[in-house]
Amino acid sequence: MAGRIANDTCDLAIVGAGAAGLAAAIFSARADPTLRILLLDGAKKPGAKILVSGGGRCNVTNVRVTEQDFWGGRSTIVRRVLRAWPVDATVAFFREVGVPLHEEEDGKLFPDSNRARDVLNALLSEAGRVGVELRADHRVTAITQSQPGFQIATTHGDVHANRIVLATGGQSLPKSGSDGSGFAIARALGHTIVQTTPALAPLVLPRDEPLHQQLSGVAQDVELAIWIHDAIAIRLRGALLWTHFGVSGPVVLNASRHWLRAQIEQRRVAITVNFAGGRLFEEVEAEWTRAAREHPRTSVQTTLAKSMPASVASAVANALAIDGNQSLAHFPRGDRRRLAHALVAWPLPIEGTRGYNFAEATAGGVALSEIDPSTMESRVVKGVYLVGEMLDVDGRIGGFNFQWAWCSGFVAGRAVARGAARA
Repeated sequence: MAGRIANDTCDLAIVGAGAAGLAAAIFSARADPTLRILLLDGAKKPGAKILVSGGGRCNVTNVRVTEQDFWGGRSTIVRRVLRAWPVDATVAFFREVGVPLHEEEDGKLFPDSNRARDVLNALLSEAGRVGVELRADHRVTAITQSQPGFQIATTHGDVHANRIVLATGGQSLPKSGSDGSGFAIARALGHTIVQTTPALAPLVLPRDEPLHQQLSGVAQDVELAIWIHDAIAIRLRGALLWTHFGVSGPVVLNASRHWLRAQIEQRRVAITVNFAGGRLFEEVEAEWTRAAREHPRTSVQTTLAKSMPASVASAVANALAIDGNQSLAHFPRGDRRRLAHALVAWPLPIEGTRGYNFAEATAGGVALSEIDPSTMESRVVKGVYLVGEMLDVDGRIGGFNFQWAWCSGFVAGRAVARGAARA
């Protein structure tokens, strides 16, 4: 489908054939089969980001999705878009196109086949079935307004479109095609771009941090506290994975965007780990005091390993210069209090993140205030619609960013079809 399309015309041009772009294409064509829809993508084989998501299995959505699962622009706008295409509709749609889903840990929904390729193939097949014309290897380099509609410059000639959906994604995983070029196009059309950063990215620790290198590969459930100007701004719970470079795992990926946003906003930020399930210092110290009274012969190491992996318990004790072999009866009060403080607020001296190459999403993007949430149409340029990761919305890990893609694509697709019918 990669022939030259110079001076071609269409009712709707969708720029970007990722999750949101495919959704917008399918739902606009379903709503109005008379529309001529061109789906333009710079990659020779679109959908690379879908293929690598979820470890190659594609976490399509989550059993429960609300605006509380997202950060970025106003939550009231996010809520309105999400409610237009709820999770039940997503599950039904994928079942309809031959991709039934099943639930896994934390409500994540994956294809029964556990193959991201099946998700992409189903979307491409459905787009073709409803008449969408895919133009792979057609990178859009510029969009200008014309009367009427828009002139789109691509690497294979120009296209004229009455309406446009911008679905080029953010900047995460740039090898998949998400290189941020859509932000330049949106800015040229008059949109405001909220400064972007990686989101859902692993965090890097100094080489001399006492835990991460010796614990590489060890996972544990923790609570992270993000401190802004010496006060806890947010608490996040989930699995942390110690790595050779620092820390990763769901709770760390979710925390990364908050650390990065604070950095670019020049706010003093720090992250601490609570190894004690979110309990306070007083509770933890009281537990150790009670344990010493009830089990005086038990060692510090054995007691500590009851609440965390034994390797972590040993590393924590060593880092604090505490003898893990001593019995609780001989555990000095000062050391016990030092340990309790460390267990509820272990500092993570973050040096940075692994960047867009390892990030699963992008924070920032086109300001949400500049789109109409009932249609996804730009409030700046009539006839332009914006969807997916281009917008200043980023969800936590667990299928939420894909649900945002399906929802925003659905809203835009239906709105384009209604607008074309009135024209």
